[in-house]
Amino acid sequence: MGSAALEILGLVLCLVGWVGLILSCGLPMWQVTAFLDHNIVTAQTTWKGLWMSCVVQSTGHMQCKVYDSVQAARALTVGAVLLALVALFVTLAGAQCTTCVAPGPGKARVALTGGALYALCGLLALVPLCWFANIVVREFYDPAVPMSQKYELGAALYIGWAASALLMCGGGLVCCGAWVCAGRPDLSFPVKYSAPRRPTASGDYDKKNYV
Repeated sequence: MGSAALEILGLVLCLVGWVGLILSCGLPMWQVTAFLDHNIVTAQTTWKGLWMSCVVQSTGHMQCKVYDSVQAARALTVGAVLLALVALFVTLAGAQCTTCVAPGPGKARVALTGGALYALCGLLALVPLCWFANIVVREFYDPAVPMSQKYELGAALYIGWAASALLMCGGGLVCCGAWVCAGRPDLSFPVKYSAPRRPTASGDYDKKNYV
């Protein structure tokens, strides 16, 4: 049960990380208006994300504008989300608690591939997150940028970092579970099958056990 528990725990972490990555990708709060000195009291706040920029008025009214061009950061994030979907199907096929693939070394290799894809997905998601954060921080400390155009790191970046960590940790656990199962088959998920008992001529069930 040890290796199966690792796979299940890893898969749960990966699913939570996948949902977090989707949330981070869709939220427009990758960078938000920095409240500095003269603009500490402002009538509006600007949010910028991968898909759109939004202006939120002090009255609560929000107006958003969708970007026309395709950004590299957006493409990488969407690619990571789609890769996580592929990793989900591969991991489920190779998981010890499913019967999609016959038990054996091949099944463990499938699960190992799924865990590796999840870890790769977490690393891929880190690229646009860190890239975007670096731009925000560099412009924040750049004296040539006007104070009114300075931004801070938004909540979506922190959600994305947490999601990437969960994907990499979960993928690592899935790989560990598959590795343990491949090396120690006795620790795999205990699944036993028995044939149904056949009735005899007298109407009683055959006492012979079938495995």
